[in-house]
Amino acid sequence: MNAPHNPLSTLPDTQASLDLRNLVINKAGVKDLRYPVTIELGEDVQHTVAIWSMYVGIPAETKGAHMSRFIETLEEMGEHGEPLKLNDFVKLEAAMRKRMDGAMTGMIQVRFPLFIRKEAPVSRVASLLDYDVTITVESKLHNEGQIRLKVLVPVKSLCPCSKKISEYGAHNQRSHITLDVEVKGELGIDELIRIAEEEASSEIYGLLKRIDEKWVTERAYENPKFVEDLVRDLALRVKAHPSVGHFIVAAENFESIHNHSAYAEIEGYGQAKV
Repeated sequence: MNAPHNPLSTLPDTQASLDLRNLVINKAGVKDLRYPVTIELGEDVQHTVAIWSMYVGIPAETKGAHMSRFIETLEEMGEHGEPLKLNDFVKLEAAMRKRMDGAMTGMIQVRFPLFIRKEAPVSRVASLLDYDVTITVESKLHNEGQIRLKVLVPVKSLCPCSKKISEYGAHNQRSHITLDVEVKGELGIDELIRIAEEEASSEIYGLLKRIDEKWVTERAYENPKFVEDLVRDLALRVKAHPSVGHFIVAAENFESIHNHSAYAEIEGYGQAKV
């Protein structure tokens, strides 16, 4: 019995043809593709919609990448339907390169909102707070992909100078802490978020009763920090972590008494730099 005819077998594959310009392409692929993903966060499983960018390097002699294969990689992931841990993105990047004729280099970047249910500090009422998360896996020359984890965490900061010079009160504001770390071991998304919240003047919540609002206000007043204090304290925490390699920590205060932000940043290496 004859095998069914595959119409694709008779179509020319232009992308796989030779290119004579002798130029390597560092990254080629799909950018800013919306696709659902399920994230494992400790004992919690969260369904979210991520923005994916997926690239491979193109050798000088090859015309281009087969763009459909990037989508096929995500479809195969979706068929399994299992929640992804951080290290699963390394496996996904390797699977992508294998599907792309064994590409020597590749990168996957996934950006998504993550919601964590938090209890208010006194009343214990629960609510969700959202955080921006970016996971990047990049591999070079057939090496296993390296993970970078980036979180943007909203917090509260209070100015030490304002507290010192004022007879009553002190200006305070919402701030964004960004932790961008190279992960070389066990480090959870929620753990990195907690580091940021613990080093702020106060963490913030989605829902507060009056008794909670009093607690947050007084907590910040007793724990004033300049934007420089924030990044130094954060850098010390991240630097001491056994699973962190290269890191960038940043803080931006959306000043309540100015029409500009205050900003500070520190770059360095943690305990896993080798």
